[in-house]
Amino acid sequence: MTDLEVLTPRDVPLGGPRAMTVRRTLPQRHRSLVGAWCFLDHYGPDDVAETGGMVVAPHPHTGLQTVSWLFTGEIEHRDSAGNVAMVRPGELNLMTAGHGISHSEVSAPTTTVLHGAQLWVALPSSARDTGPGFVHHVPEPVRREGLEARVFLGSLLGVASPVPTHTPLLGAELLLDPGAVVTLDVDPAFEHAVLVDAGSVALEGGAVERDELGYLAPGPSGLELRAGQEPTRLLLLGGPPFGEQVVMWWNFLGSSHDEVVAAREAWQAQVVADEGAEDGPEDGPETHPDAAGGLPERPAASQRVVPAGTDVRPGRFGIVPGQPLPPIPAPPLPNARLRARG
Repeated sequence: MTDLEVLTPRDVPLGGPRAMTVRRTLPQRHRSLVGAWCFLDHYGPDDVAETGGMVVAPHPHTGLQTVSWLFTGEIEHRDSAGNVAMVRPGELNLMTAGHGISHSEVSAPTTTVLHGAQLWVALPSSARDTGPGFVHHVPEPVRREGLEARVFLGSLLGVASPVPTHTPLLGAELLLDPGAVVTLDVDPAFEHAVLVDAGSVALEGGAVERDELGYLAPGPSGLELRAGQEPTRLLLLGGPPFGEQVVMWWNFLGSSHDEVVAAREAWQAQVVADEGAEDGPEDGPETHPDAAGGLPERPAASQRVVPAGTDVRPGRFGIVPGQPLPPIPAPPLPNARLRARG
């Protein structure tokens, strides 16, 4: 049996008395990446009447791509490259930050239940300073005995996503019938991981329960999935080992501490508070190093401290058009150099 590593999530509140809580399985102290996948938040199903939904004000990114994938609900995406799109169940929204972008994410007023995953992909050093971009793709469902799949990145089951990536990647949603046994042909050079959203699965003989991430090192050319006695939904992720060390802090990914510091300074230079404005409520989470060892919790855009009267001036990260929410200032840097991981 292939050695299976099971990563359990930790709950991360996104701030405020009606906080939306996410379950984070990447990064962790002993595993920062699966291929180029470097961040995985899994949330819901959440009653929007209780949580307030997703209200993520404009915030910056560098050196990565964001992958939004929903199971239930709708979210409006706006970014400083001028893209406006709805994130809907079964549809891929992929945003490339590159040298710098800012964006907002707000759940639609018609959304009553919000349920999905937010993932990040690390860009290799050769593409880290590329220009910003955005791709929307609706993958067609692929059906096999006991299985339905939507391949949103890479290739699986004879289907190839048309979405280009800067490193080889695999991303797919799989729905398994109760008790189904499925063997998938995969690239043996890839690392693979499955995030179980509903039900449970045996991956190469090892159990992966709901909300857990099961990881397999490169080697197998086939993955055997055995569903439990309930309908099972999971995300299958993969890619070759990234092969580079990266520094991740807040919403920035770079090659070094100094790159991240420069990105923070550039964003702070764009965020301008009106003189005499009163601060907003201090209900945001602390940004101390987390259990991943030196990686701060990703502050929630919706609930971090945002000074009243804050505006954004033109600069590296642009301005999100048509978004009245004030931008999110970056948290203070830790009193130590940021460590490269990978």
